[in-house]
Formats: sequence, structure tokens, C-alpha cells
Amino acid sequence: MIFKEGKPIYVQIADHIGDEILCGNYAEEGRIPSVREYAAMVEVNANTTMRAYEFLQGMDVIYMKRGIGYFVSNGARQRLLQLRRTQFLNETVYTFFHEIHTLGISMDEIDERYRQYAAEKKNKDNNNENKPTKL
Repeated sequence: MIFKEGKPIYVQIADHIGDEILCGNYAEEGRIPSVREYAAMVEVNANTTMRAYEFLQGMDVIYMKRGIGYFVSNGARQRLLQLRRTQFLNETVYTFFHEIHTLGISMDEIDERYRQYAAEKKNKDNNNENKPTKL
């Protein structure tokens, strides 16, 4: 995993685990890797990963079964979607609007670019569905 400046590593790890939950890689009520396993996967200290897990527990995204491991909480996907949506609308969209206003980019240009993106994404998703899986 490549980490970015300006955001604590444990938050970036928590975001990455959240992404995996949103993408369906970790199902609700399903087990996630142990702290040590995940630390090895992303090549960080186990204490940093533990902090990410505690952060996610505090948001009720994951929970621990003593002696068994960590699991994705029931309703975690919906909670993550709502949290990310709120954060995106309150932070990213404001910055985005400021930038397009400053650069003089019209909403028509933005709409056209979004339509292009959506069409490309749809084509890519359709192509991935039609590919045979390797055994």
C-alpha cells in the first residue's frame, strides 16, 4: 500500500479496509484478516494497524470476537456509505466547486466529462463481467 502525506497512516488503512467492505471483498459478519496479517499485507507496524482497527470499531464498522478475530459489523456497508457520502459532500465537493469556479469551468463541461466517465466505467464493468474466470 502506498501512503500519502497529510493523512495519518492508520486512517488511510481504515479507509482502505472501508473500501474493501464497500466493494464486497469483506462481507458483513465475515472475518477480516488479523491485525498482524493486515500489518504484514500493508507493510506497517502492527500497532498502526491496531489503531486502524480501533478506529473502525469506534465507528461500529468492525467488531472483535474474543479469541476468534475481527469481523465486519452488520450494517457496516450502509454506515460507511453514509459517512463517506457526508464527508464527500461537505469537504470534497466544496473544494471541487471552488476549483472549477476559479478555473472558469462550466457545469456543462463537468456534465459532459461525467457522462464520458460513466460510459467508460459501464463498458469496463461489462467487459469484466464477460471475461471467463481462470481456475
